[in-house]
Amino acid sequence: MTDQEEQELGKTLWNTANTLRGAMNADDFRDYMLSFLFLRYLSDNYEAAAQRELGRDYPALEDVDRRTPLAVWYEENKDDVGAFEAQMRRKTHYVIKPEHLWASIAEMARVGHNDLLSTLKAGFKFIENESFSSTFDGLFSEINLDSEKLGKGYTERNTKLCGIIKEIAKGLVGFSTDNDTLGNAYEYLIGEFAAGSGKKAGEFYTPQQVSSILSEIVSLDSQDPALGRRDHIGSVFDFACGSGSLLLNVRNQLGPLGIGKIYGQERNITTYNLARMNMLLHGVKDTEFEIFHGDTLTNDWDMLREPNPAKMPRFDAVVANPPFSYRWDPSEALGEDARFKNYGLAPKSAADFAFLLHGFHYLKDEGTMAIILPHGVLFRGGAEEKIRTKLLKDGHIDAIIGLPANLFFSTGIPVCILVLKKCKKFDDVLFINATGPDRFAKDKRQNKLSPKHISDIIETYQFRKEEDRFSRRVEMTEIEEKGFNLNIARYVSIAEAEKEVDLVQTNGLLTKLEERISVAKNAHNTFLRELGLPELP
Repeated sequence: MTDQEEQELGKTLWNTANTLRGAMNADDFRDYMLSFLFLRYLSDNYEAAAQRELGRDYPALEDVDRRTPLAVWYEENKDDVGAFEAQMRRKTHYVIKPEHLWASIAEMARVGHNDLLSTLKAGFKFIENESFSSTFDGLFSEINLDSEKLGKGYTERNTKLCGIIKEIAKGLVGFSTDNDTLGNAYEYLIGEFAAGSGKKAGEFYTPQQVSSILSEIVSLDSQDPALGRRDHIGSVFDFACGSGSLLLNVRNQLGPLGIGKIYGQERNITTYNLARMNMLLHGVKDTEFEIFHGDTLTNDWDMLREPNPAKMPRFDAVVANPPFSYRWDPSEALGEDARFKNYGLAPKSAADFAFLLHGFHYLKDEGTMAIILPHGVLFRGGAEEKIRTKLLKDGHIDAIIGLPANLFFSTGIPVCILVLKKCKKFDDVLFINATGPDRFAKDKRQNKLSPKHISDIIETYQFRKEEDRFSRRVEMTEIEEKGFNLNIARYVSIAEAEKEVDLVQTNGLLTKLEERISVAKNAHNTFLRELGLPELP
């Protein structure tokens, strides 16, 4: 499927969502819409795998038979179902019962079947608890099929769901359902819902253009990016993963076999479920990722709380877009936490450096971390200045990239990307100022970074190129002279230098102008005298 067709699918589904949701809040309807798209992907992928597995035994049905071929096979081969499902678990890593397949649900919706709602509930419960080798508890917990937003009673809710699913099924007709296509449509819808959610979108969505910059940076050789992309990353971690777009972007850079395992953490339960669906929908097997629901700052993930440093997990790449200037209330005990004790605690008013230090703590010595933060971390004083100074003195800040304002749905402020390493090759800090008017495209709703803008940033980082009014390598002595203030404009100004004025040349021009004015004035006064009018002084 071409990019244009994928865009068309996304737009078709988005228009369907707008038509169907009625009075329902966009965030609420998002969960229904994306869950049904997720079910469609799982079902189509499973049915294709089942057809390959059963070969000639896979039933060929007449067009008038609205049952799924798998439902027919189950009816005719009841004694073999157990062995078939065991084989499918080995090959596809999950099982879906015929009655829970999207085609079955869509057919029930088409005819307005009274049992659609109860069947859908059972199907969601089965997927959460029995489909996969790993349990996905609460995967559909945010989709309340008993909600009065769908209707006041069972019958009204069932009818409403029939209408929603029937229209979604129509929208998907004629479009490919491979994981790339539906995965991209899923991302498109998340972006559209994010645009309508305003500030709340920051909880779950990093714009693809920004996500691509971070992903490409951590995919490059950590010691010398000029050597190009790494062949393999053993693990990548996003401790505020939202819908998982950053993690998936890293995977896209290296290919499905380029990453050993994906790790994510997310506090918001709705977004946590979105991330898990997003992973599966993009073809990431349940054994290839682990997303944890919990609070990053209090560090309640047992895996990360391993007291033995030799056993504590470390990651080859860390990416993150944490909440900007998040207010937190650190306890005294956190001051002794291994993540913070060598640097101090971030202020209560802004946990930006607390997030940064959390991710940096779990970065491997040879790894790369890229994190999106507000510009304030570059120059604010107090506790943040202390943390920033130590990171600089220890040689951990590799590059700082300033991005233009209004790139995010959640905020209009400009943000920056900090690239950190525990062991880096270069002693200087690379500053990239991508806020100039020629470094982004203005749009009605959001500013945009084109592929050319993104490639300019990546190429400049990769080869540590210096360019007037765009990038510069700055030695630590200069940074120290400026009080470890990392305000990008202090090092790379985008202002155009005023042209030097040639005083001799300017004086000559003024003299000539004065002469022309005198000649013109005399000629004018001659005409005035002839007309008997008073002359100009």
